[in-house]
Parts: sequence; C-alpha cells; structure tokens
Amino acid sequence: MHIITLVKWVPDAQLERQIGEDRRLIRSEGILGELDEHPLEAALQIKEQYDTEVRVSALTMGPPGASAAVKKALQIGADDGFHLTDEALQAADIWTTSVALTAAINFVRSTASDSDFLVLTGMASEDGETAAVPAQVAARLGIPALTQATDVVLKDGQLDVDRISGRRFQKVSAPLPAVVAVTDQANEPRYPNFRAIMKAKKKPTTTFSLAELGLTHYAVESKVSLLAAEPRPEREAGEIIHDDGAAGQKTVEFLSKEGLL
Repeated sequence: MHIITLVKWVPDAQLERQIGEDRRLIRSEGILGELDEHPLEAALQIKEQYDTEVRVSALTMGPPGASAAVKKALQIGADDGFHLTDEALQAADIWTTSVALTAAINFVRSTASDSDFLVLTGMASEDGETAAVPAQVAARLGIPALTQATDVVLKDGQLDVDRISGRRFQKVSAPLPAVVAVTDQANEPRYPNFRAIMKAKKKPTTTFSLAELGLTHYAVESKVSLLAAEPRPEREAGEIIHDDGAAGQKTVEFLSKEGLL
C-alpha cells in the first residue's frame, strides 16, 4: 500500500510575521508545520503495523525553500519525498492548491505499483487555517474524505476513524482509497534521532513543476486576488486599575463596557 502524506512549509510561529513589498507573507524562515507531523506519525504507525508492505511518501507544494519540509519528513521516517514547485503557484488560494495537489498526488501514485493508496493530511495549515483543502482534494480524486480524525485504524483495506463533529464524537468507516485529515489529538509525533537524520540523506527526493503534471499556468489561476495587505496595528497599552478601595467596581465596569459579562 502507498501512503501519501501532505506536508507544508509554513512560517515559524516563534518569529514575527512580516509582509513583503509584493503584499505576500515573507517565508524566508520556515519549518515543517507542526500539524503536519500528526498525519506523518499516523502513516508511520500504519507502516510499522504492516512492516514493509507500506511505502510512505511525503509530498509538499511550495517555493524552493519548501524542500526543508520534505527533508524534515524524511528525517522523521518517510521513505521518499516529492516537491512541487512553480512560480505560477505563488499566493495560491485553496482552489488552486487543491487542483495542483490532486495532480501531484496522481503523479506520486504513478511512481508506485500499488493500487491501494491513502492520503493523509493535517487538520489545517498553520498559515492559511482554512481546513478546506483535504475535502477538496478528496472530491477531485473522487474518493471519501474523513476529516477531523482523532484516531485512524486500517484493517483489511478498511479505514475506521474516530472524529470530532462539533460537540459530537463519531466513528466512521470507508474503504481505500481515501483522504484522512488527522488532528493534533490523534497521536504524539516522534522526533528524529541522529541515526534517522543521517539515514534521511540517502532517501530520494523528486522535484517537479506544473509542466510535468500537464498543467498550464491558466489551469491553476487563483480565484481570489489580494488587493491590499498591511501589518496589524501596534497593541495599545492596557488600562491599569490601582486598588484604592474601588478596584472591584472599576473592574466590573471595564468588563461590562467590553461586553465580557
């Protein structure tokens, strides 16, 4: 079986986010998204369950620097990596992203002889946070989408997933192939040790463009246009209440004014 795990290169949350002159987020300092470590861990657990019968591929879409996300995925345990990069994909919206990733998934699938495949994704990306791409990819592939998964079990070609829907917990099942969006409650991602880091250097990585997928720039033209972008305003200083005997009353009045009561 072939498991394709979608990973993304996102801005480091520990650093201040900045907007460039082109009105786009500066991504010079990026990391593998933390939410994408959970589907990767789920893929590796399935691989360990079935031993060598499972191949885990890490797939990313992004600028040249996004190769760092694939590199980290290989260090964690993926067998091989794939990187779709093309200038036409800059500032891609969710429609464009799902179109390109669907074609990329089919490209990755063509490198394996397995007919059964599973696509694992994070619940959302830390930069876009739409959580819409997994379902769109599944719809374009014509296979089931199981989202908000807190547990993933594969047995005899059948997926059993625990998921969250609002305040309800559900158990759903689907045959392979399928797309599963894994939440950060599903598992505890492993960390690569020195041996894994060194071993990752020998693992293959394939970089390809839209042309190799048979897609033109017009086929991935975003439906959303960014008209303006600016940094958020500086945070105003808070109101300090000194306890002169009426601090409690002033606190209540402040909370009431802010609509917090």
